[in-house]
Amino acid sequence: MPSYTDIGIDLGTASVLVYIRDRGVVLKEPSVVAYDRDTNKIKAIGEDARLMLGRTPGNIITVRPLKQGVISDYKVTEKMMKYFIQKAMGRRTFRKPRIAVCVPSGVTEVEKKAVQDATMVSGAREVYIIEEPIAAAIGAGIDISKPCGNMIVDIGGGTSDIAVISLGGTVVSASIKIAGDDFDEALIRYMRKKHNLLIGERTAEDMKIKIGRAYPSEAVDYMDVRGRNLVTGLPRTVKVSSEETEEALRETTLQIVETIHGVLEQTKPELAADIADRGIVLTGGGSLLHGLEDLIAAKTGINTMTADDPMTAVAIGTGKYVEFLAGYRED
Repeated sequence: MPSYTDIGIDLGTASVLVYIRDRGVVLKEPSVVAYDRDTNKIKAIGEDARLMLGRTPGNIITVRPLKQGVISDYKVTEKMMKYFIQKAMGRRTFRKPRIAVCVPSGVTEVEKKAVQDATMVSGAREVYIIEEPIAAAIGAGIDISKPCGNMIVDIGGGTSDIAVISLGGTVVSASIKIAGDDFDEALIRYMRKKHNLLIGERTAEDMKIKIGRAYPSEAVDYMDVRGRNLVTGLPRTVKVSSEETEEALRETTLQIVETIHGVLEQTKPELAADIADRGIVLTGGGSLLHGLEDLIAAKTGINTMTADDPMTAVAIGTGKYVEFLAGYRED
């Protein structure tokens, strides 16, 4: 057993996952913080704070300190990371850990530095920054060191990262600020416009998980959605079908498909041929939307599959990356 700990952190807009060497993913919690505006004290972090979303009195605010994969509230992010690292490691450690954190592929040097600084302050000995598509590819079990083209589409909460990877690096990539949170917002907008019903973030997320569709399907699912009637101002329940969610999500899902198309257009012919053979691999929580594989396959003509555990692929890949870097030091 090594005397230090290697940690990989998937610092996502929607959730934070922590991977510890030899133990796997030990923590998965929403990246939400609740704090008291009057005293400036943090009330809850993670799942406890998520349960408060939309249900807090005036003085308590629930915030997501990361917006679209980038730190929007530095101090709160720092406290949140410190809390998650301590919770994941327990109190047994004496030495500071080496930590790898993944960031979306399109972030600037300033944004990378903010993540690095927040991680150092949270108690890291060394910090490595890794781009999300590379981490996702490693976590999905792809050998990225070979001279062979692999296409990864990582759909998180705040960003979707699309990249063609070969020989351990990114050849062509694109990062768009359209992902899982935008699916929720599209459903909220649709319910307001079509049914005059105002629903919250949590209800929209439930709809997305239970009956959300990205591609038409013969089987139709239904769900009772509760919200506030915008005409009467009173609570009301509406029965919504999965066909309606496909209509609501169409514009958002097609923007992701267009970005994939754009990346393929910039890819060298040899690598494009590899991708046509090997297919497109989806990772991230957003890839769990039903029918997304079918939509991408139909629009690109390339076989599309989802990684075995898309939610944890980035965290596992981030952790394995720090092991890979550490390997040559221990030999």
